[in-house]
Amino acid sequence: MMRKISGMVLTFICLLMLTACGDKDKLGENTCQVYYVSNSETKVEMHAHEMAAETTEGQLEELVECLSTNPEKLEYKAPLAMGFQILSCKLEDEKVQIDVDGAYLKLPVTTEVLVRAAIVRTLTQLPNIRLVMITVEGNQLYDNNGSIVGWMSAEQFIDNDGNEINTYELAKVKLYFATEEGTELIAATREKHYSTSMLRERFVVEELIAGPSGQIEGLYPSINPNTKVISVVTKDGICYVNLDENFLTVVNNVSTDISVYSIVNSLSELSNINKVQILINGEVPSSFSASTFERNLDIVTTVTK
Repeated sequence: MMRKISGMVLTFICLLMLTACGDKDKLGENTCQVYYVSNSETKVEMHAHEMAAETTEGQLEELVECLSTNPEKLEYKAPLAMGFQILSCKLEDEKVQIDVDGAYLKLPVTTEVLVRAAIVRTLTQLPNIRLVMITVEGNQLYDNNGSIVGWMSAEQFIDNDGNEINTYELAKVKLYFATEEGTELIAATREKHYSTSMLRERFVVEELIAGPSGQIEGLYPSINPNTKVISVVTKDGICYVNLDENFLTVVNNVSTDISVYSIVNSLSELSNINKVQILINGEVPSSFSASTFERNLDIVTTVTK
């Protein structure tokens, strides 16, 4: 089922849509798109594939086989036939974990991103597969900035020809920080250029962790600045924010609830988000009052002068 894999992909994080097996209106009921990497390793291209398997496990195996076989179109190559080996492929709770050998780490940075994009966008078309994680010999995969890659969805990869890499756009977002007492939140608008390789949802969370800029008095950090973002994924209006354990260590007398709603209220300002689920190392803490949260404006106040 599994074969070698080697360098290819250049894309990054932003947004795109694709979760069921292809566009049913255009492709047919049992058709999926398989993503391949261009020989120039600057983009991915999809090729329609008629599925034969009926079970999720069988379809996963079938798509992995497709990703391991070079297409007839010679300008493209299979992302799982590029110099590294798949050690295992596990499906559990709508999540697929693919473990590869150390040769994967030798892929060029941009090629490795494209490989991830091709794998994730192909596999998450299956109705019962929502997230994909790539590990290296059982260890977490890190990106070029030293951040854990974690669970990935199709929405994290934009469909383009590679020309947008390293471009930036101006974001204007509303962020909720804590009051001095740590019992309420205050909204503040922030404008900042950010890389289009980053999802706007992740940008919001990263800016909250960075804390208030100091330009507005009365705003205090709502989240422990040592908190690390493992992954941020949005699907069907729910944003899944996976953080490390530092999030649970409060700062400046800020309660965990205030920290939670700092994230929830800020993300809910984005038009594509209705609810937020916060995970700590992939799990919902038992101390949380709910598994998912909606915007709460009852704890929002204004700066007093």
